[in-house]
Amino acid sequence: MIEHPAPSVDDGRYAAKQCVGDEVAVGADVIRDGHEVLRAIVRFRPERERRWRELPLVPPAPRSGSSRWTGAFPVDAVGRWLWTVLAWSDPFESWRSEVTRKLAAGERQLDSELAEGAALLAAAAERAAGDGAGEDLDVIARAQTLVEDATRPFEERHGAALAPAVADAVGRHPDLTDSAELVRAIPLDVDRVRARFGSWYELFPRSWGGFTGVQEQLDGFASLGFDVLYLPPIHPIGVTNRKGRNNSLIAGPGDPGSPWAIGSKDGGHTAVNPELGTLAEFESLVAAAREREIDVALDFAINCSADHPWLTEHPEWFHHRPDGTLKYAENPPKKYQDIYNLNFDCEDWQGLWEALRDVVAFWVERGVRIFRVDNPHTKPLPFWEWLIRAIHRDDPDVIFLAEAFTHRSLMQALAKIGFTQSYTYFTWKNSRWELTEYVRELAETEERDYFRPNFFVNTPDILTAYLQEGGRPAFEARLVLAATLSPTYGIYSGFEQVEHRAVRPGSEEYLDSEKYEAKERALDGQLLPLVERLNAIRRASPALQRFDDVTFLETENDALIAYVKQSEGNAIVVVVNIDFSNPQQGLAVIPYDLGLPPSFTVTDLLTGERFDWGIGRNFVALDPIHRVAHVLQVTT
Repeated sequence: MIEHPAPSVDDGRYAAKQCVGDEVAVGADVIRDGHEVLRAIVRFRPERERRWRELPLVPPAPRSGSSRWTGAFPVDAVGRWLWTVLAWSDPFESWRSEVTRKLAAGERQLDSELAEGAALLAAAAERAAGDGAGEDLDVIARAQTLVEDATRPFEERHGAALAPAVADAVGRHPDLTDSAELVRAIPLDVDRVRARFGSWYELFPRSWGGFTGVQEQLDGFASLGFDVLYLPPIHPIGVTNRKGRNNSLIAGPGDPGSPWAIGSKDGGHTAVNPELGTLAEFESLVAAAREREIDVALDFAINCSADHPWLTEHPEWFHHRPDGTLKYAENPPKKYQDIYNLNFDCEDWQGLWEALRDVVAFWVERGVRIFRVDNPHTKPLPFWEWLIRAIHRDDPDVIFLAEAFTHRSLMQALAKIGFTQSYTYFTWKNSRWELTEYVRELAETEERDYFRPNFFVNTPDILTAYLQEGGRPAFEARLVLAATLSPTYGIYSGFEQVEHRAVRPGSEEYLDSEKYEAKERALDGQLLPLVERLNAIRRASPALQRFDDVTFLETENDALIAYVKQSEGNAIVVVVNIDFSNPQQGLAVIPYDLGLPPSFTVTDLLTGERFDWGIGRNFVALDPIHRVAHVLQVTT
């Protein structure tokens, strides 16, 4: 029996996630009656290939009481992979084990055992011959001849059979008569590294001079260490029911409207807003960004303004009230009078699905390889599973980020059915215990196999109370936390300028929200030096490029949060003062089981200062005005 293979999401119903270049750690319980020596291998291949690759699994330690076999295999290409476990009883190795134990006990009357060994060697020779393995065949045949020769000394006969070289040769041609394999292969989705590690910057092109203006700033974004520029919808904006400043119901003559109210006489989801530039200028931006190893991510919002061409071309795709009027979008108490939702329960649902797939494919053809999907939890899960698989069949390197702030099980479901990354509750986790509990959930439970978090510190819709009240120290603390806890994080334009004024008390909406008006943006925020430094640290530190390598530390002060991230011989200790009003003192208690020496040096990568630390209690003092955090590299 082969049980509990891992990684496996819902018993293999969904695919776990890895990235190109990863060593995929696998394990399974292998169980058999009796005392036979067992063997097990992992078999793996890209889904499109027919030939399996194989690597051995390591058995559990003797007398450990465990049946867990473990190993790893490399993945070297993006796309869907399959893996399985094959296990069998090894008759020759079982025989060797039995004879070795009898010899150790002093037994010398082993003619029957040697005859049995000769028969096993003869069978192994046939398998080696069938495999065309001439060298192994020679080794096995020589051993067989010696074992069968009763005229030779006993020590020579059993020595030939028990020789390690003979065992190795036989082992390369196993007898799989008594074998078992998983009932079905387990899927694994392998993405490019950007799916796991990247620094995102969200901007409205209309506030930067359109597509050409953004392109002129690419060198600046690259020098700051950003990997992804995320653009809200770039399509034509409807005029009917257009929103004005601060979400007012009446738009003024110069109000540009919300980019999420998609569609006008200039086109719909496959057109660009002429106020931003031309399609050719957008393609130029995407190409220029790629030259700097930056991805341009595009918002995929399934919204239509009252002026979208689909309302006249496909009125059957929309929700209608009994009196025939259209129903605009609502999420009480929020109302979106400028947006109509598509009806996924309409009779022509298949035509609707295909049209939306064609929209994504249109932008993929123009170089877009990342989509931030707006509110995917309000559309059918089977639709997303179908669409993502359809796109990945031809373009497996496309990344889909789920913008779904909803209940946990639905966010998990979106990740399982194919979304590459997910927004998270990090935005609202501010206390030490909240952050510790939530990050441990993501890093230590089964979610780590399929749920890739993207820690956005703010969005055009979310200005948290913590940021509103805490000023620059709060912004710095959240930036350090996001950039060091998660390998993927993001900021929305204005964060670096400490924009923190809400439209009204108790609201998370910005005053003079950029969703409804254009601003004059530039790369000149007071937090940009910290952003640049953190992004450089992230790129130089393998420990900050994974999520599940975190260990939280005792601080003896709930206003301080501390953790260690370790990977590939790299160890980073982070301590953050989350009290934006007061200096705080405490400890960073390094446990013995991290594998660090009794004493070591740490270098603060933010300031260059060096400190002597060690196992146990290490004093820390952080001031929100002058030093909100330590990001310490361990030198052993």
